[in-house]
Amino acid sequence: MNIRFEVIPIKGIFESFRGALAGVFSALGEDVTEENIQARARGTLLMAISNKFGALVLSTGNKSELGVGYCTLYGDMVAGAVISDVPKTLVYRIAEYVNSRSPVIPHSTMTKPPSAELRPDQKDSDSLPSYDLLDQILVDYVEDMKPAEKIAEERKIDPALVEAVIKMVDRAEYKRQQAAPGLKISGKAFGVGRRFPIAARHEI
Repeated sequence: MNIRFEVIPIKGIFESFRGALAGVFSALGEDVTEENIQARARGTLLMAISNKFGALVLSTGNKSELGVGYCTLYGDMVAGAVISDVPKTLVYRIAEYVNSRSPVIPHSTMTKPPSAELRPDQKDSDSLPSYDLLDQILVDYVEDMKPAEKIAEERKIDPALVEAVIKMVDRAEYKRQQAAPGLKISGKAFGVGRRFPIAARHEI
C-alpha cells in the first residue's frame, strides 16, 4: 500500500505501569484492568506520533464495538473515528468489495476470528454474541428504537440475549459521550443522531 510501517514495543511501558500499581493492586489477580493498560499504552504512543508529525490518528473502532462498549477509553478510542457508524458485518463487506477491485487487504484479516488481542487466545466471541446476531439487535434497538420484546419476536432471538445486549448498549453511553467524532452514514449515528443521559440508577 506504499505506506510507512513502524513497530513500537509496549512491553516495557506495560511492565512500568504494573510496577507502579503493584502496591495498590497487591493480592489482586489480573483482569480486564491489565488489558486496558495495554490499549492505553498504544493510544499514548499513537498520540505522541500524531503530535510530533502533525498526523491524524484514525481509530479502528466500528459501530458494533462502540455500541456495546467493547472498546477502551483513552486507548483504542483515541483519534478520529472514521468507521464508528459502520457495523462490523458491513466492515467485512466493504473490505471484500475493496479487494474485488484491488486486493490490498490481507485475506487473513477477514477470515481469522475477531480479537482485541489483549490476552492469549482472546476472541470477541468470549464477550459478545456473533457479529451477525449483534448487528441485527443493534440496528433494531439503536436505529429503529424497537423494544426488546419486539426485537426478540421478529428476529427469533433469545429474549435474554436481546436484553443483555441492550443493557450493554445503555451502559456504554458513558464511553460514547467521550468518543472521538466520527463519520455518519446511518440514520442514527452515535454522538450526532443518538445521545442519551449518562446518569442512571445503581444496580446491585
